[in-house]
Amino acid sequence: MQNKPTLFLSAIKDVRFGTNVKIVEPVNIYGCSIGDDVFIGPFVEIQKDVKIGERCKIQSHTFICELVTIGKDCFVGHGVMFVNDTFSIGRPANGNKALWKSTRIGNNVSIGSNSTLLPIEICNDVIIGSGAVVTKNITEPGIYAGNPAKKIRNI
Repeated sequence: MQNKPTLFLSAIKDVRFGTNVKIVEPVNIYGCSIGDDVFIGPFVEIQKDVKIGERCKIQSHTFICELVTIGKDCFVGHGVMFVNDTFSIGRPANGNKALWKSTRIGNNVSIGSNSTLLPIEICNDVIIGSGAVVTKNITEPGIYAGNPAKKIRNI
């Protein structure tokens, strides 16, 4: 006898949308808030309690986990991964949300494709280069790149 898996369909559920939001399916978006004039590409997951500001563009294959806030006029490239579990107990928190940490992205921030952002804060007017790994707060405007991400020049 062959076992059958439990299937879950991607969906858009319990989302507070601003005006003129554009979404390319398939996506999995639930329990979050999306501002006016936002574009969301295909194969994106945005989890509950995420807030995305006005005029942002979220490209395909991006994962935005719980506890992320993105300001206005931001660009999030293809395949960007946000992390809220830092394995602070030496392994995954396994749903223990008390161990998760938040991420805050300021306004006018561009995040290059295939970047990874640990729970951090990024100030306004920052560019994150493609493939960067952001492990620490960014407190001054500029261009950041590398693993770990470091400031490489002013804007």
